[in-house]
Amino acid sequence: MKVLVLDTIHGGTILAEALLRNGDDVDALDVYRGVGLTPEEAASRRYDLITSPVHLDPAYPLLNTTTPVISHHEMTRRLAGGLPPTVIEVTGARGKTTTSFAVASLFTTKGVLHTSRGTYLYPEETFLWKKSITPASVLLAAGGAKTHHAEWLVAEVSAGVTGIGTLGILTSADDYLIAAGKKSALAAKLESLAKCKTVLVPRGVPLQDGWHVIDDLVSVEGDVLFWAGGSFKNPLLELAGYREPLKCAAAAGLLLGLDPARLAGFTAIEGRMQYYLEDGVPFLDNANSGTTKATTLDAAAYLRRLVPDKEIVLVIGEEHKAVCDGFQSDAIRQTIEEISPIQTISVSKTSGLNFAASKAQALSLAKEHNAAVLLAVKTWR
Repeated sequence: MKVLVLDTIHGGTILAEALLRNGDDVDALDVYRGVGLTPEEAASRRYDLITSPVHLDPAYPLLNTTTPVISHHEMTRRLAGGLPPTVIEVTGARGKTTTSFAVASLFTTKGVLHTSRGTYLYPEETFLWKKSITPASVLLAAGGAKTHHAEWLVAEVSAGVTGIGTLGILTSADDYLIAAGKKSALAAKLESLAKCKTVLVPRGVPLQDGWHVIDDLVSVEGDVLFWAGGSFKNPLLELAGYREPLKCAAAAGLLLGLDPARLAGFTAIEGRMQYYLEDGVPFLDNANSGTTKATTLDAAAYLRRLVPDKEIVLVIGEEHKAVCDGFQSDAIRQTIEEISPIQTISVSKTSGLNFAASKAQALSLAKEHNAAVLLAVKTWR
């Protein structure tokens, strides 16, 4: 089969290589940088199939064709093979990384966790590699699971799931526009989830057969999570950034026949409300790909509860590697005004300090003012 793969940056190269191994004749086109095969050359050739990312502008000329077009998510589903018995895919506008870690912590057997923070072998939590969470990267994670004879795979996926999962999880019903502002990200995610055997979603999402609502399975009061057969306590449940992921993971555990009580021992992840001391200075690290005004205000309130006698040095902004759904400048200004830090350090895509340099400067300023540091940069880590 002659296949055209669009967008080599966001997983297209992985798909092209997999198709070649499958015996297909493949062209791969970089739609953004204009290197290699040109759109004009591709337009002059005949293809049996085109695969394109869901975020590509539907007006892109090569999509105006009678040739069948499928998404990268669907192509990954078609190419995936040799999967472990249990596969969980996690997607959503926010909370998917924390949810993925929490779901992985429910298992006691050997498995692979693939997230934006890295890919790990469980239960030892051994770091394997770090790749993006484009759908095509699920092929690499599945390959790792096969190599290590894993019994399960938990995969965080952007903009939807591939549909290979035993369970598909939507962490958030929040929506935003993709594909040059012409498509709903939530609609794309829901369409992909329909291919999963079982689906777990937040309230407010239109339900289909085999879909379950998180709040119908679990509930939270303070720092205690309840379900029909029991409960557990975890102080992280009092933080919005952990409450929903832990609810989601507990509900997933019930659907998978795993014990949600294991989440009692779940601890904060780096970059997600993680509190620590560095050279005597209190740090609250909430710099991650899902950082927003709301999560930053929650983090500031949490830090003030932890160290009520200290002012805050705020490191805020958006690094050049951040995700498409950005931390907008107006929201950043409003966040700074509401927190009213003693000092602010800005991180920008185009100017100013990068995240690593800003941390060092924040440490110095915090020592000078006997303050605490809040890291609130939207960035991949």
